[in-house]
Amino acid sequence: MKKTIQNIAAVVLLGSTMSLASCGDFLEKQPSNELTEDKTYGNWSMFEYFHNDTYNFLRHGALRIGNSWLDSATDLAETSYSNGGTRTSFNIGNYYAGGGADELTSTWESRYRGIRKCNRVITGIDRVPFDITKTEEENLALRRTMVAEARAFRAYFYWEMFLRYGPIPIIKEVLDPEEDMITPYTKRPTVKEYVVDFILNELKEAEPDMLPYEEAFVSTKSGRLSQPMARALASRIKLYMASPRYAAQSGITWQDAADAAKSFIEDYGANFALYQEDNIPGGTNYRNAVLRTHYTGNNHEVIFFRNDVTIGWGGISLDSPVGEGGSGGNCPSQNLVDMYDMADGSSPFAQYDLTGAPVYVNGTPTVNPASGYNDEAMWSNRDPRLEATVLHHGFAWGNSTVRPDNRINVIYGMADNPAGNANSTPTGYYMAKYIPAEILSGTHAGSAYRLWTIIRYAEILLNYAEALNEAQGPSATVFDLLDQIRHRAGITGNVADRADLQDQDALRRFIRKERTVEFAFEEHRPWDVRRWNVAVEALSRPIYGVTVTRVGNATDADYDFVPGNYKITRKVAQARVFDEKMYLYPIPEEEVWKTGLENNPGW
Repeated sequence: MKKTIQNIAAVVLLGSTMSLASCGDFLEKQPSNELTEDKTYGNWSMFEYFHNDTYNFLRHGALRIGNSWLDSATDLAETSYSNGGTRTSFNIGNYYAGGGADELTSTWESRYRGIRKCNRVITGIDRVPFDITKTEEENLALRRTMVAEARAFRAYFYWEMFLRYGPIPIIKEVLDPEEDMITPYTKRPTVKEYVVDFILNELKEAEPDMLPYEEAFVSTKSGRLSQPMARALASRIKLYMASPRYAAQSGITWQDAADAAKSFIEDYGANFALYQEDNIPGGTNYRNAVLRTHYTGNNHEVIFFRNDVTIGWGGISLDSPVGEGGSGGNCPSQNLVDMYDMADGSSPFAQYDLTGAPVYVNGTPTVNPASGYNDEAMWSNRDPRLEATVLHHGFAWGNSTVRPDNRINVIYGMADNPAGNANSTPTGYYMAKYIPAEILSGTHAGSAYRLWTIIRYAEILLNYAEALNEAQGPSATVFDLLDQIRHRAGITGNVADRADLQDQDALRRFIRKERTVEFAFEEHRPWDVRRWNVAVEALSRPIYGVTVTRVGNATDADYDFVPGNYKITRKVAQARVFDEKMYLYPIPEEEVWKTGLENNPGW
């Protein structure tokens, strides 16, 4: 920012460079650009237009950080690009690097700009004339809803800031854009003051006046904030506040978090469900849970999402295999692959740590012999979510002109690992999740929605399972919640039948693993490992991958995919840096210099 509050308090705000879409007229608009104050408050239609622009501040996670994903700053992936994004910032411990600016510094500016927009709506709505086409009662109802939405947005933006910077000054007034300093807003509140007393209270008070499910989840309003959204966000926040990193400061207990998730299920659960079509493989249902929309795909799992236009090949090419004509992009790690159970629900490895990952000895986890797992066929008979998320050697995918059989081939020199291609996967894997298959049909001429899901119903179930286990220990309810998630994915076994998951500590580690695989690449992992107080363990460990080599010299089309004709070797794909101070980002240097705000510890 040029001045601390000049951009925070700029009269008109641009949300995102990506415009939003809707099936009706709700979000068919451009950002509100340079509206004068008189125009903003001059009539209801213009003011509504100004408020609706706030939806542009919801960010899409795909390629958000210099063409990389936030999960590539965790143990789940490595970006194939060597010249920017997470690879030249987070992954080498450089939190001031320009490559990570979209996440590390722009968050501060964009969230405060969004907050100021919300403050303008909340404090200025009484200046706006009534809509003459509506009755007084209708006008008052519209105003209550708009203020409630603005308060919910503001709570969400402050929550995003908290995850990254900790408690920062809470500004509820519309500040003068000519001011250089945010004094008297230099005092940083406590965690309880910031999260419990402000954010959670905002959501609680806003919820009754927000749109009910029946009004929000119709095609003309799809994407609107709603009463279920407020309750779902509160469930997430209470889970975090009950977690080891925050519980002592917040006063929120695991039982509070369990009750919050349960209240969502009881009050709103009839309207939401895990996405599941009959006679469809579990992995496909899982993939569709984040690709299908409420209004075109009958997807009742999504609660809170960013509503975007359809995309084509250009929208996914940066994250597609090089043999598909793509640029590699977000490449899953062997660390992630190792977290998937077997298809019958058994664990392939003998021991898991508090990050949810298997315990590695000299780069390799110890195998659980009863599972039937072996490294020579490591992708066989696994949880169907694996192949819904990760493209591995031999997996049929896409519509490529250089691999006519369409099977991923990462043997050196072959289609997906050609000699001299700098974007070939560094881990031996490519990403399948969030890549709509419709786009790959024909000559990559298809199009599809790829909305960004912020909260889906699966999270509510896993929030409840985690909090209930922590509050009361293993129970039939916890096992059932986990089975709902796993059975939807196509896993056949029941959690309750596993003798190794009958104590609280073992089930804790299992739930952490389950959250990781269910929400891979949905921006949960960076914050989960922080709230569990295991970020150093999770994010400083090496990123593992695999090398696939040919056994023998045959070159016919099928040879490379026949078991026994190729060898899989584990490798370290990338070393990582993460230490205690990186639990929080540094406050952007300009803000520290100009405001006198105390920076985060270690920065």
